[in-house]
Amino acid sequence: MELYKGRPEDCTGRLPREVRTYDYLDELGIAYERADHEAANTMEACKAVDDALGVVMCKNLFLCNRQKTKFYLLLMPGDKKFKTKELSAQINSSRLSFAEAEDMVKYLDIEPGSVSVMGLMNDTEHAVQLLIDEDVLSDAYIGCHPCVNTSSMKIPTAEIVEKFLPATGHTYQTVHLVGED
Repeated sequence: MELYKGRPEDCTGRLPREVRTYDYLDELGIAYERADHEAANTMEACKAVDDALGVVMCKNLFLCNRQKTKFYLLLMPGDKKFKTKELSAQINSSRLSFAEAEDMVKYLDIEPGSVSVMGLMNDTEHAVQLLIDEDVLSDAYIGCHPCVNTSSMKIPTAEIVEKFLPATGHTYQTVHLVGED
């Protein structure tokens, strides 16, 4: 797997949502490294991507409350277990569950398996609240998809927090997840 600086030279055959991600990052002056790969659907495939990028990809979970009136995007370390109860208590929302695929498309213009913080650029109504585990914030880089799961990026965490999120109009809530039984 080869590592590239920035966007592909030729975007022919790439989905518009992926190209829009590169356009948005370039417009903001955010530098990133990128690796193209087969769809990362197994832990082994994800490990190969992590090794190529030199960063552990974030686990990105798109969640909602039972009434489907509140939507959350959770960024947490890829190797940490997710415990619904642990998060629910911190954000004062009971009965969290995974949101439906159609909600991912509606709010983030992302398909299942491609969930990423980059999708917030498509949430112009600010319907999705971003939650970031403190361990992600303490890392120098965030590993994420450019709204498709056939490419992955390594972006400085500070660039996400200080440039990307303000440009999208989103803020975030820091959460503390232990992820142990």
